[in-house]
Amino acid sequence: MKLPVEFEKKMKNLLGEDFAAYEQHLDDPAYYGIRVNTLKISVKEFLDICPFPMTPVPWTENGFYVRREDKPSKHPYYHAGLYYIQEPSAMAPAAYLPVVPGDRVLDLCAAPGGKSTELGSKLKGEGILVSNDVSISRTKALIRNLEMFGIRNSVILCTEAKHMVPSLTGFFDKILVDAPCSGEGMFRKGNNEIKNWEQKGSEPYARLQREIVDDAVKLLKPGGMMLYSTCTFSPEENEQVIEHLLTENEDLSLVSMKMCDGFDCGHPEWTLTGREDIKKCIRLWPHRIKGEGHFLALLQKAPGEETSFSGEKYPRVKLTRETEAFFKDCHMDIDWNRVQEFQGKLFYLKEEFPKLSGVRILRKGLFLGEMKKGRFEPSQPLAAALYPEEYDKYISFELEDERTIRYLKCETLNADVETEGIHLIGTGRFPLGWGKVKKGRIKNKYASSWRWM
Repeated sequence: MKLPVEFEKKMKNLLGEDFAAYEQHLDDPAYYGIRVNTLKISVKEFLDICPFPMTPVPWTENGFYVRREDKPSKHPYYHAGLYYIQEPSAMAPAAYLPVVPGDRVLDLCAAPGGKSTELGSKLKGEGILVSNDVSISRTKALIRNLEMFGIRNSVILCTEAKHMVPSLTGFFDKILVDAPCSGEGMFRKGNNEIKNWEQKGSEPYARLQREIVDDAVKLLKPGGMMLYSTCTFSPEENEQVIEHLLTENEDLSLVSMKMCDGFDCGHPEWTLTGREDIKKCIRLWPHRIKGEGHFLALLQKAPGEETSFSGEKYPRVKLTRETEAFFKDCHMDIDWNRVQEFQGKLFYLKEEFPKLSGVRILRKGLFLGEMKKGRFEPSQPLAAALYPEEYDKYISFELEDERTIRYLKCETLNADVETEGIHLIGTGRFPLGWGKVKKGRIKNKYASSWRWM
């Protein structure tokens, strides 16, 4: 692989004798991984049913290396949201942010959702996850991935961090900033990454990163923790951004993280002031670990007086008769005082959340479905979020049953049940979507945008 001349000079300067090993790595096959969705299944349970060989990723408990040729995206378990396909190094940021159920969590640069899905899994349905990205086109993948994972307690925004500050200063217990960067760890993806680096280099990204983290710190509550990460090697975008943060915020300090084999610490000599606490950062170099590389820094804000927040109040939704009939069969615990209607569509967010102004809100809670004339259409996200015992009418196809794949392809199927009406369809104990049974046939209600291709 041919590197840009200036980048090669830079890496030789940073790596010294290690540069030869880095250069040799560039011609090695890329590593491929999946991360188990512990919101739906435990790691142990998944290992018992996993359809392909896996080996553990050392820096996360639910990450595994798999072979690309096993095509994990072409398996019903992927469509059931049991795992996310992710580059192994990219699993580290969400793994190292210590999220616990009940936290208020912000993923500030969230698309396409790999890290948000893990943060949502860690919350176990308690607390709130706010996933944000400035790119409206990229949020399409973010929304789908969060919905496929069955995450009920998410808010999805499309805005800049500075627009959140007036409403959410000091709101979040945990914040992940996987910052936009020059992508030096992604050069093996193709020529676009290299061309982007040749055109822009590191400095424009370093300026943007400093702006982002300056606003992110304002959103962090006293005593809260923030993890900063990039997939680039540039000190200007890594150690020096953290140096800037610590210099500008005396109430911030770095937190030590678990080191794994092959990990490197942060480099004080690459900062402007040589501060020794930079060693608490972590560097994942691609020639030392099985992954493309990453940078991590975990920071904590000092304890202090916390701001109180009042949640937005919703008018009580008037449900149609058909909607009430549907939810008699659905045993998901819903506080109807926390359900919001928008043009017939129902969204449920059980946690209180402040009213936002000047912020583009794409989703606020779980999309339950839509009240239409003479019927209620349950949503694909609701199906993905339910457990079989939470809906009375559940049709399960065996994994080997051809109807499983045919259902995912949105085909009409034969029904082996006498009860008509809306049924939850799944494979084993893992729901996939909805179907309407009538006269021995299942009219497929699986979302066409999720269809097996």
